[in-house]
Amino acid sequence: MRLQLKDFLAAASSLSLLGLLAAGLAVAQTQTPSQNRSGQPVDLELVLLADATGSIDDREIFFQRRGYADAITDPDILSAIALGPDQKIAVTYVEWGDEDSQEVVVPWTIIDGPPAAAEFSKALMAEPRRAFGRNAIGSAITFAHLLIESNGINGFRRVIDLSGDSANSWNGIPLEAARQTAIAADIVINGLAILCRDCSGRPVYYDLEEAYRRDIIGGPAAFVVTADDRESFATAVRKKLLLEIAGVPDEATFRLRLAARAAGD
Repeated sequence: MRLQLKDFLAAASSLSLLGLLAAGLAVAQTQTPSQNRSGQPVDLELVLLADATGSIDDREIFFQRRGYADAITDPDILSAIALGPDQKIAVTYVEWGDEDSQEVVVPWTIIDGPPAAAEFSKALMAEPRRAFGRNAIGSAITFAHLLIESNGINGFRRVIDLSGDSANSWNGIPLEAARQTAIAADIVINGLAILCRDCSGRPVYYDLEEAYRRDIIGGPAAFVVTADDRESFATAVRKKLLLEIAGVPDEATFRLRLAARAAGD
């Protein structure tokens, strides 16, 4: 059976959101073999990479944080986490700017229910701004990659989630090199393209969503979600987290994991 992201999204019109997530998780669990995992097992390791470059002022920094703080405590998000085999995910929030400015705002946190989600949300809103400078997306992706490889957690899936109002990478590690290295390590890169003037600091004069698809995202079932006004930003963050928690892989991933299991038997 082949289940692609576009099919998963298309079904949303006829199923409830949590019903859709349950269906997607059921497919992934029945067709994807268990991994031989060391470290603390979780269903998902997720690095939230938030834009803190010069086009984002302090007010917008905390507007972005509020979107994630509210999403992680949303009942639908918590219900989706509870549907996974391990019933928990690991999340860290990072703000990125130039090549020397990638800063952890909230360290790796295991989210396994409302209390943990509330603590993450509280910590996220309590910290001052951490990053500044021009876009260095390649360096940000590499920083996130290293956080995943060094965290002592073993997630069934590993995702870098990059949000920003530009796809340009002006300095630091080349974007394509960072992207390909992460994908080769079985890390999926998803994107949130911020198009709105009020929550991005400046307009963008090219197709940002297409640039994200072409140059930034990658890996099985990688996707871009777009925010085009302040109201849609919160909705986009929630939708993105739900899709990442559901984690519906493609046929190629199923076959690779099945082959890996057979080789280990």
